[in-house]
Amino acid sequence: MTPILLCGGPTWGASVPALSLHAVPGQGAAKNVPVVPDGDLQLDAGTRVAFEVAAKDRYCLGFHRVHGRDDRTWVRCVDQAPADRGHQCGRCFVQDDLRFMHDIHRSGIAPAGLKRYLEQPHWLYVATFADGVTKVGTASHLRKRARLVEQGAVVAQFVAHAADGRVVRVLEDEVTRTVGLQQAVRSGAKAASLCAPLPAARLEHLNDGFALATRGLLEGGLGIEGYEVVHEEFEPPPSWHAVLGHPALQPYPEPLTQGRHGFTVRQVLGPSALVAIDGTEVLFVVDLAQLKGRRLRLGDFSTPVPAVQESLF
Repeated sequence: MTPILLCGGPTWGASVPALSLHAVPGQGAAKNVPVVPDGDLQLDAGTRVAFEVAAKDRYCLGFHRVHGRDDRTWVRCVDQAPADRGHQCGRCFVQDDLRFMHDIHRSGIAPAGLKRYLEQPHWLYVATFADGVTKVGTASHLRKRARLVEQGAVVAQFVAHAADGRVVRVLEDEVTRTVGLQQAVRSGAKAASLCAPLPAARLEHLNDGFALATRGLLEGGLGIEGYEVVHEEFEPPPSWHAVLGHPALQPYPEPLTQGRHGFTVRQVLGPSALVAIDGTEVLFVVDLAQLKGRRLRLGDFSTPVPAVQESLF
């Protein structure tokens, strides 16, 4: 019998895309069900991904203990309980050090390990996605480029370097308030944008405009110390050009949150993948973040070929 795995969603560890997979507790006690170790399914070009969703609920992915700048521990949910707060159960949510991350610059409240993490330099960036939607965000010095790769930014610029994580979050809030840039973009919107991307010159123009407005705000003086304005461009992985330059990409035809699926990976851009389905030459964009917190059973499955207009072939 094929074991069930809990998916932690797409990752970009060491700049290599993968799906994070974890064993489901208690399976080792069942007859003929092997215990599967935690690990990643690397999503290299040509990788086959085939599974069925084994349950309708999302399940808890545990919580993090932060010990310092580059030291944190992931603690799995003891019961792998159904998630009721994003991708966590209530018990894991209240134990998660990271839940203080986005409010510490206002409240000053956080565990000691998280405070040590925030003492390192941070960067403020302006990122634009394939449809022109633009956001402001922050990244620690250690994860400066990785943060933008994970998010799937098509064009981005670093606009400020801050002494620590508290200062950079104050700047982020000011940019949202004054320039109007949002601080989050849904993964589903990022996937959809790849099916109808704006021309590269247009995306660069949009990003330049928002970056210029942000730097103007920061240079004008906010009564805040501990940062400097910078001009530095983000270089996305070269493989992303193949995704953005591919004509007539289509949205993946089925929700990944239910049913059986089977496809072959061509390229990965942030949390989205360009995939092929057996029986058609049309390529599809799938939002892999939909799998986060889902229990999957790997197997020999295939996604049915959708009814696509002949003009797209």
